[in-house]
Amino acid sequence: MGTYIVQRLLGLGATLVVLSMLVFALVHMLPGDPAQVVAGVGARPEDVARIRTRLGLDQPLHIQYAQWAQRILRGDLGRSAITGEEISAMIGPRFVNTLRLAVAGICLATCVGILLGVVAAVRQNTIIDYITTTLAILGISFPVFWLGILLVIVFSITLRWLPAGGTGGVPYMVLPAVTLAANSTAVISRMTRSSMLEVLRKDFIRTAHAKGVRSSLVILRHGLRNAAIPILTVIGLQFGVLMGGAVLTESVFDWSGLGRMLVDAVFKRDFPLIQVLMLIFGGSFALVNLLVDLAYGIADPRMRY
Repeated sequence: MGTYIVQRLLGLGATLVVLSMLVFALVHMLPGDPAQVVAGVGARPEDVARIRTRLGLDQPLHIQYAQWAQRILRGDLGRSAITGEEISAMIGPRFVNTLRLAVAGICLATCVGILLGVVAAVRQNTIIDYITTTLAILGISFPVFWLGILLVIVFSITLRWLPAGGTGGVPYMVLPAVTLAANSTAVISRMTRSSMLEVLRKDFIRTAHAKGVRSSLVILRHGLRNAAIPILTVIGLQFGVLMGGAVLTESVFDWSGLGRMLVDAVFKRDFPLIQVLMLIFGGSFALVNLLVDLAYGIADPRMRY
């Protein structure tokens, strides 16, 4: 197992290197001159040239990448091209806020999605199955920004139960977490249903019923555990999606997280900040995939390396 973990960590490092190259190249393909943006409208050409030199934008692209990668490896994330603040200090609190929102969303999506999926599988081709299927289709179909605005209108403006936006405690997290979890809940419920249906047709399930084991124990201990591998895979992928997909949700609810910061950085052409944020999102997704692979052995001892 230790050898496998080391191999996966090395693979993760290679993934991050390739990801950093793609991020660096894509960011520099954005339209606009960041030096001109920093200098402001009406700046003199010599001021723009001086800022371009200070930011290292006058160097060839491969040299810019090498210098940036060296700073990243030393733990120096650089400074914002707009404000001049250290990026590490800027993203710290916002990363915590995004992580809080993503964890709340995936916990909600996992609990509700697995429950709906198990119920739909046990009650296959009944009205309950049809209702959960319809809810799953609606959850996948609703755009995030539309659902968020609808929840604000209903629960904040009409009923006045929850705040419409802002960053804070549990009341402020409810609507963003529900909005963020809607699509993931639908995906998890559909995967749980299909995986459970496959397991419930197995011989060992019929044997357990024939031995007189309670139906609830058969479903949870024998059925759900053997169906857990594809469900774990989907949950891990969805958590990575939530970390990166919080951009729209944070914008709708004015949540002070990395997604909202990325939107502002793109509009301001803050290249150093954009590169770090995209690298964080991509690295988080890759790390979650590694953790999910390691969790396979816990869910199913037959898959331990």
